Formats: sequence, structure tokens, C-alpha cells
Amino acid sequence: MATLKKKILDKVKNDLADIEAALKDKLNPHFGLVDKIARHIIFPGGKRIRPLLMILSARLCSYKGSSDKTFSTVFELLHTATLLHDDLVDGASTRRGKPVANLIWGNSAAVLVGDFLLARSLTITAETGMLKLIKIIAKITEEMSLGELLQLQSKGIVDLSEEVYMNIIWSKTAALFQGACSAGAIIANASDEKVEALATYGENLGLAFQMADDLLDYTSSSEILGKKTGADLREGKLTIPVIYAYKTADSKEKEMIKNIILNKNFSDDDFKRLLQVLKKNKSIEYTEKQALKHVLKAQKALLLFKDSETRKILIDIADFAMARKA
Repeated sequence: MATLKKKILDKVKNDLADIEAALKDKLNPHFGLVDKIARHIIFPGGKRIRPLLMILSARLCSYKGSSDKTFSTVFELLHTATLLHDDLVDGASTRRGKPVANLIWGNSAAVLVGDFLLARSLTITAETGMLKLIKIIAKITEEMSLGELLQLQSKGIVDLSEEVYMNIIWSKTAALFQGACSAGAIIANASDEKVEALATYGENLGLAFQMADDLLDYTSSSEILGKKTGADLREGKLTIPVIYAYKTADSKEKEMIKNIILNKNFSDDDFKRLLQVLKKNKSIEYTEKQALKHVLKAQKALLLFKDSETRKILIDIADFAMARKA
């Protein structure tokens, strides 16, 4: 995983540097509180995968313009806005090893800065004058909001279905990945076929990325994650490892899982017992298998494009979605 990550980073380091510069430019000049909160969550440890996907998708479609880096910031600002809102709704305490913004500056400030970042992303999009891009960003914003509402309604539902889970992660994660990739093709004036291929790549990459992310809550450590393991369950969120474990559990195991789900203050010993059930019922393997299906679908969509360094990077990013540890 470390080798794959280094391979990708070596190839995109200039793009990432340009994204950082564009983000700083698009956040300035704004008054103190916006700057403080935005920088608190945007700059420490962000992967920048969403804006990077937009840039690479444009390049794959032979983009020759100079505004790709600027427009790519839209996808990081949208993502950051959802993080600010998510942390508050979920009652989270840490993100990337730091206190969440609302615990430092208060709920009102976190919500309002999240709203500002959403508005800023729409302003940047409007400046392109491209109606297709404006529609994409508006639709993403709508989908992410619906995903949050669906997740909120689904909290604490012991027998949550995999179908509902997939709807949640489509709206909360895959829609933004899909939009970033299709937007890259659109600014390059690519054919409808290429726009659709990159949309398919982005959608499936997003689904795999979120499944792998949800799996880390049960396979990684607090030190690596920058938050306490089991955080999803403590926030009442059921993800695919637990959904599958509950579906395949016997009556005694079901009762144990139910008690943990309904008690957000479950102990470390409770969590260890849950991990034993996940291992026994092969929930980790099942989640990895489902995520891998989407990785392969994403990579297959890229076969429409001729072999190139950019296509190889996008294929590697799909592999990395499965291999990462944080």
C-alpha cells in the first residue's frame, strides 16, 4: 500500500501543489472566522482526491485550458462543507486527529462556514459560465443533502438493509466522485461517451472508497484513523460490515449486536466481541469483495480511453481505494 501511495503521489505532486495554491487563493480574502475554520478542516491531512480526479479526468480527455486547477477547488470545498455539517450532526469529537470545528468555535459558526463553502463552490462554478457544470454542482449539493437526511433517518435501525446503505453512500460520497470525473470531461469538451465513461468510473470509485472507509472503522487503529475506532457505531451509523454481520448472525449474536447498536456508550470489550462476530461471519471479507466489484467496474470504464500515463494513474487510484489504511 505504501509503495502504491508513493507511486501515485510522485506522479501527481505538481497537481497537488497547484490544488493547494488554488484553494488558498479561493479562500482569500475572507474575514477571520471563515479563514480559521476553513483552514482548520481543509489543510491538515486532506487527500485532495476529489479535485485531483477532476484534473486527471480533464487531462485524460486532452484538456488544453488553464482553469482546471481553479475549478477543481469546487469539489474540495463541497466535501469540506459536508464534513463540517456531518461532524455536528453526528456528534463527532475528532477528525484527522484534531477536535472537530464545532467544539472549538461552536455549532453556529461551523454550520455557517459550511454554508459559506457551499455558496463559494456555487460561485466558482457560475464563473465558468457553463450550464452543464452548474447543473452538476447543484445536483451534487442536492444529493449530498438527501444522503445526510437518509442517514439521519436510518440511525439506530438495527436491521438496516444493504440497499438503504448503498443509497446513503451513493448520495454522500459517490455523487461527488462521479461529478468530479464527469466535470473534468465536460470542461475538456469531451464526447458524451467519454463523459459517461468517466461518470461510471467516478461513481464506482466513490462507492468502493466509502466501503473501504467504513471498513477501516473495524480494521484500523485510532492512531492511524485520527479518531476512536467504532466511531460509526457510537454515532448510530450502521455500515456494511455490521449490516452483513447482523444479517448472517444467529439469534444470540443478533441480540448482542442489537445491544451494541442501541447503546452508543458500549465498552471496548463490547466492541471486541463485535469484532469477533464480524470475523466469524466473514463480514470483513464480504465488504472487501463488494468494494472490489466496484473497483473493477471503475477500471473497466477506463478501457474506452487509450493507454496513457493519466489512465494508469486513475487505475492506480482505484486500487489504492481498496489498499489504504486511513
